[in-house]
Amino acid sequence: MLESIYEWCLTMELQLRDHMVQNQESVIIRYKQFQREEPLRFDLLIDRCLFVEVKAVETVHPIHKAQLLSYMKLLDIPLGLIINFHELKLTDGVSRLILPGANSE
Repeated sequence: MLESIYEWCLTMELQLRDHMVQNQESVIIRYKQFQREEPLRFDLLIDRCLFVEVKAVETVHPIHKAQLLSYMKLLDIPLGLIINFHELKLTDGVSRLILPGANSE
């Protein structure tokens, strides 16, 4: 199936469980007193504390993890998951990233 279908189904399941889900939103970059909206779009941001990148690929490459880590840094989000639905066993397709010190107010 297409990544967009997996993303939509995951969004619906999370919303049914009363989670706040933002998806396919532009990233706003802030630097000192300046900001700009970038055309970079993340898959899912859940409860403002967890990014999820949905994949349906044969192999998750380091660039996929680097992209997720960039989103985490830009928006100060402490946790990230890459979920690759192309795996036979879904748990084999989950990668977790942690950004130490993020979102610590």
